[in-house]
Amino acid sequence: MIKWVAAIIGYSVFRFPGAILGFLIGRFVEFLAKGSIQIKTNSYAIRPEAFQLNLLALSALIIKADGKIERKELEFVRSFFIGQFGKAKADSIFKTFNTQIKNETQHLDQLTGVFVQQTPYETRLQILHFLFGIANADGRVSEIELTKLSEIASGMRLRLPDFESIKAMFIKNTDNAYKILEISPGADVDQIKTAYRKMVKKYHPDKLRGQDPAMIKGAEEKFREVQKAYEAIMDKKNS
Repeated sequence: MIKWVAAIIGYSVFRFPGAILGFLIGRFVEFLAKGSIQIKTNSYAIRPEAFQLNLLALSALIIKADGKIERKELEFVRSFFIGQFGKAKADSIFKTFNTQIKNETQHLDQLTGVFVQQTPYETRLQILHFLFGIANADGRVSEIELTKLSEIASGMRLRLPDFESIKAMFIKNTDNAYKILEISPGADVDQIKTAYRKMVKKYHPDKLRGQDPAMIKGAEEKFREVQKAYEAIMDKKNS
């Protein structure tokens, strides 16, 4: 039950990335009493506390990436953790981080290695979504932040097309519309229409009928992105 509540809260605040990450974290909360939760990887297990603290450590790397700490980025992280765990638990997580981890040197390869070894690929994608959300909390993703996000994605062994797809959702331009439709900027009108029909068929929410609500919400979000991309490209072609 908790995982669904967390997914709904995450979606309401941070849309699809929040829904999926909220669902995953909600699962961890349900198993807190057991001390660990099994993740769908090669028999690895990750404790909820370890997941939370490592996620917070990665968040700190993004917040400090450009040498200045933005209040909006801090509020983004805090709001997310409170939304998933409640204020008391979130405060406990932050206290543990501040007293035990904050002043230690954080090695990116070690942090990302934990997620590579102990979480599935899909979870790592949603973590990257979340980190992009932090970087974009002040209205833009800086070049320094983008470089750090790229390093984290590489460390988590995420494929470049997946990184570019997530990046396109936060950094908007016409080329990103082409990336969403998976065509080149040189595509003609017929190719654009063919690509659009293909993507509509691929991402239509009806294909996920009966599946997890968070996944359906995500499909709806992606479907809207496909429509917006098509409209942006066609508007430019017709101008």
